[in-house]
Amino acid sequence: MPKTRVLIMGAAGRDFHNFNTYYRGNDQFEVVAFTATQIPNIEGRLYPPELAGTLYPNGIPIHPEEKLIQLIHDLNVEQVVFSYSDVSHNTVMHKASQVLASGADFQLLGLNHTQINFDWRGTHGRGQESNIAPRRQHSARTRLRRRRYPSPYALRKPHRSKRAALRRL
Repeated sequence: MPKTRVLIMGAAGRDFHNFNTYYRGNDQFEVVAFTATQIPNIEGRLYPPELAGTLYPNGIPIHPEEKLIQLIHDLNVEQVVFSYSDVSHNTVMHKASQVLASGADFQLLGLNHTQINFDWRGTHGRGQESNIAPRRQHSARTRLRRRRYPSPYALRKPHRSKRAALRRL
């Protein structure tokens, strides 16, 4: 069965979360592109292969959202997933109308497909324990590294080399 060709609309947040929780490693779909707004010089960037997984060894291209309709036609997109979290109902429906008129399906992913289940017994950046843990670790003279969500805009390899350079000092 052929894979469904998907384009994910977003603003470098929920779109990447939706990709990582539902599409990454899902061989029923092929995410052919992301579109983004409010990010300067987005043209030509990639969601990096290190984050995209084994199904995307070359990464996933990120395009300006102004090219949405053209991308649907040029990339033979079958499904567009709307992945913004802070827009009005009118904006969502306007985008849905544009996508549907271009021949692709329009979709919103729900909680069942995108929720991350946490073990709330540990500290995962929530609640009072997460504020106490860094102080305890600091007082025990241990290093604490805060976790960040993966960002395709950060140059991952230079960060690693910076960390290695700091260890050598």
